[in-house]
Amino acid sequence: MGLQLETEKDVERLRQAALLLEAENRRLVARVVELTRKLMSAQGQDAEELQLRLREVERQLAQRTAELFGRSSEKRPRREQGEEDKDKEAAPGHGPRAQPTLPLLEVVHTLEEADKQCPQCGGALAEMEGCWEEAEEVDVVQRRFVLQRHKRQKYRCGCGGCVETALGPPKLQPGGRYSLDFAVEVAAAKYLDHLPLERQVRVMQREGLTVDSQTLWDQVDALARRLAPAHEALHAALLTREILGGDETRWPLLGSKSQTRWHAWALCAPDAVVYRIQEGRDAQAARHLLQDFDGIFMVDGLSTYESVAAGSGGKLTLVHCWMHARRKYVECAEAFPQAEEALEMIAALYAVEREYKEGPENLERLLELRQHKSRPLLERLHQWACAQRALPQSGLGQAIKYMSQRWTGLTRFVTDARVPLDNGATERAMRGLAVGRKNHYGSRSRRGTEVTALFYSLLETAKLCGVDPKRYLREAALAALRGDSIPLPHQLAPSAEG
Repeated sequence: MGLQLETEKDVERLRQAALLLEAENRRLVARVVELTRKLMSAQGQDAEELQLRLREVERQLAQRTAELFGRSSEKRPRREQGEEDKDKEAAPGHGPRAQPTLPLLEVVHTLEEADKQCPQCGGALAEMEGCWEEAEEVDVVQRRFVLQRHKRQKYRCGCGGCVETALGPPKLQPGGRYSLDFAVEVAAAKYLDHLPLERQVRVMQREGLTVDSQTLWDQVDALARRLAPAHEALHAALLTREILGGDETRWPLLGSKSQTRWHAWALCAPDAVVYRIQEGRDAQAARHLLQDFDGIFMVDGLSTYESVAAGSGGKLTLVHCWMHARRKYVECAEAFPQAEEALEMIAALYAVEREYKEGPENLERLLELRQHKSRPLLERLHQWACAQRALPQSGLGQAIKYMSQRWTGLTRFVTDARVPLDNGATERAMRGLAVGRKNHYGSRSRRGTEVTALFYSLLETAKLCGVDPKRYLREAALAALRGDSIPLPHQLAPSAEG
């Protein structure tokens, strides 16, 4: 009976199957290249063009093979001598890590009475004042659910005209059975640690609490309704910045016929990020995110942003990301060795940025460095791109086209020190949401997308500000229950562990 890849669970058999498939794939790649060569020769095509086309066929086939069997990485091998040794020297050892944020609990161990006797002479052992043999270990105090019965004392006056009742704890919902801290715990577990509600139900059952996922969702939803003004305020505060980064990623709406059209959009600054989950990647969705933003916006190559900028009357200025431009050359470097020249020049641009970070932070100093060192590198890179001969549809041709079409946005950083070299901060801000998508598979309702965007915005922003995310949710919710203005994460003092 043949191997059924869909149902086979034996790791070794699957590994053997993968090796066989990879070998067969390489054989077919070689055959396709050979047949392509014969066909193009028969058509009498130019020898140089023939070589370019064959190289592109080989690149496309190699890329498909890498997508199936290779590792996903944009890291380039280091060529500098001594770099490897330097890395080895900097690698941490295997000793115990310092734990400055953990509370220290001292446990004293003493001898049993029967052991307080000298085995040599039989005399009684006396304590050696101040002498201890000490060792540390990290321990865990298990989470515990309790059923609290709140008894609110009643008071009355002897005149019979007044009865008062002591206040109880603040409630997310009138008459609700679950505490505010319980709701915060569930929300943090889902949107900070990415645990789906069904998984939380199973964990809680092991810890003695019988609950269902609908009940957990009710607590999360009630907390989100209290914190909705903070989400809107965070969005409004970001739109007042001079420069923002933007990105988007897929976020399915489960059960929807158009679930694959739904995307999570992000606006990011160094100390804040806000998300909106919307249907589509069109200009309407981007305008809903950007509203009347009139600053500098760093993005990737999505054409939607170009459309929005064109319709903004010059208020929105697009700048582009060198990380995305570099990625195009990385993808084609194996088939087109000349792409290494572009990668080396782009690496030199990043070296200038690292040089700046080694000194005092000063935008004038950064602008001077960029004018003196980055501008000549850009001129060389532009000349190199103009001198290349590559098919427009080839990997190298597409990389040069991508860079050339966005050259104005890619070079804006040389004249404006506020503009970063890439959009890495925004891409890093999307990681938590992407991990959540892998665990949650998306949202089940439109309300679910709104709650997801809210909690990821507040929690990820708290992390950027160095504020404990769970502490922030609790303090923000308490402010909402008191009727006070809800603080944003940057308005709280950073956590000790931050």
